[in-house]
Amino acid sequence: MRMGRPREFDTEAALDQAMEVFWRHGYEGATIAQLTEAMGINPPSLYACFGNKEGLLKAALDRYTKLRGAWMDEVVAAPTARDVAERMLMGIADKQTDPANPPGCLLVQGGVACGSGSESVPFELAARRAQNEDQLRERFIRAKAEGDLKETADPAALARYVSAVSVGMGVMASSGADREALRQVADVAVQAVEAQSTAKT
Repeated sequence: MRMGRPREFDTEAALDQAMEVFWRHGYEGATIAQLTEAMGINPPSLYACFGNKEGLLKAALDRYTKLRGAWMDEVVAAPTARDVAERMLMGIADKQTDPANPPGCLLVQGGVACGSGSESVPFELAARRAQNEDQLRERFIRAKAEGDLKETADPAALARYVSAVSVGMGVMASSGADREALRQVADVAVQAVEAQSTAKT
């Protein structure tokens, strides 16, 4: 008999569905039943392909990071540090309140209410967020070298600040804040980055 044999499935499509479950419910809140139903597979297929629930989360995060990576490349391609901050934070305000997706950010929501059995999950999520901060830091270092940022500007601190604002916006969105509220926060943060710029406005 081959009833228990894990069946083949479209891994990327399944991961897209798993992403949404983790996004909506967090790691702890997402059950195997919810995940397998959304992915259209049975538990043996999940365990055979991903090892366990944490392995599935990491694969879903890899998928999310890949999809988000193209957007971050567009963000850091903006011509000035101010434009980078605006493109990122206004984009987040729009994306995280898009009714087509769960509210907030997977890299924030995924770690909600993680218990003692999943200590590595918050660190995994933090590592993914750090990748975005690293991209911002490198871009702001270049902006300073090009004379776009003041000599007194600290690229690492600016990157950390913009990253922290983005996380806060994710928390706001998941708590029900609307697009206008997030765009107001983004606007203030963009002004803070602009204050470190040499450009005349």
